[in-house]
Amino acid sequence: MKKIIFTEKAPAPIGPYNQAVLVGNMLYTSGQIAINPLTNELVLEDIETETKQVMENLKTVLEAAEMTFENVIKVSIFISDMNNFSKINTIYGAYFNEATAPARETVQVAGLPKNVNVEISAIAVR
Repeated sequence: MKKIIFTEKAPAPIGPYNQAVLVGNMLYTSGQIAINPLTNELVLEDIETETKQVMENLKTVLEAAEMTFENVIKVSIFISDMNNFSKINTIYGAYFNEATAPARETVQVAGLPKNVNVEISAIAVR
């Protein structure tokens, strides 16, 4: 019933969790941060580059489950500074068709893993 989704094209989990879990037609992804899966290094040049890396990581996890951003129905965005919202939103928005974009919340948090500035998770359905 529960299928673990893993791809070497996204950062490997660094704890007791998986990149994503598929249950029936529903995919639940773990939060992605801006780790380059080829170098295992953080990509923190600027908020736009960081957000793009996060979205690319999420994209590869979706692809490993044979899905795309069109399958995404819900997104959670966690950011360390709401002043970055506009820049994050611009990069994020480029990955979705606005007419069919998923539901979403964006929350400012006190801290994120490895002191990154943005973390994004998604729920998708086939």
